[in-house]
Amino acid sequence: MHYETSCGSLIKCLWHDGLGLSLYAKRLDRGRFIWPAASEGVISLTASQASCLLEGVDWRNPQQTWRPKSAG
Repeated sequence: MHYETSCGSLIKCLWHDGLGLSLYAKRLDRGRFIWPAASEGVISLTASQASCLLEGVDWRNPQQTWRPKSAG
């Protein structure tokens, strides 16, 4: 899985499942994605860290944050 952020509020994720490649994108309405520091240009995320990252939760100090009341 490859993640990329742009301006901190948009994340793009490339996922290869062995058959094909998919691109997922997610933008936060408020705040920024908390991105771990990359030593040597590469990072490894646990499943929990990846889940927090995609939900916009600060994985360093998880707390309940603002959630939209409606979608669309």
